[in-house]
Amino acid sequence: METSPRLIESLFERIEAYGKTTIALSKYKALEVASNVISLLVSRLIILIVALFFVSFLSIGIALYLGDLLEKLYYGFFIVAVFYLVAGTVLFFSLRKWIKEPIGDSLISQLNTEGI
Repeated sequence: METSPRLIESLFERIEAYGKTTIALSKYKALEVASNVISLLVSRLIILIVALFFVSFLSIGIALYLGDLLEKLYYGFFIVAVFYLVAGTVLFFSLRKWIKEPIGDSLISQLNTEGI
């Protein structure tokens, strides 16, 4: 009869160790998913910043060129500003779901492929 309590005690110790290991593994999986999503967002943010610098300098160049052609520099900037207003309005109303849905789907698929 003395061996029976030892077996039960040993079983409870193993169950406790298994529970602690499972909790630690879940934490590591969650940490991996979070780090993958954050690294994806940071890399895309860096690409977006570089693209914004490119577009900004290109816009300034085009505005200066148009202003030089029209003999008033501020005319070029007005034309470029109106172009961005029209392009932004078109993007906001017609392409909103083409931009919002793919980004959301990308994040969801990234989370699903990690197993959580």
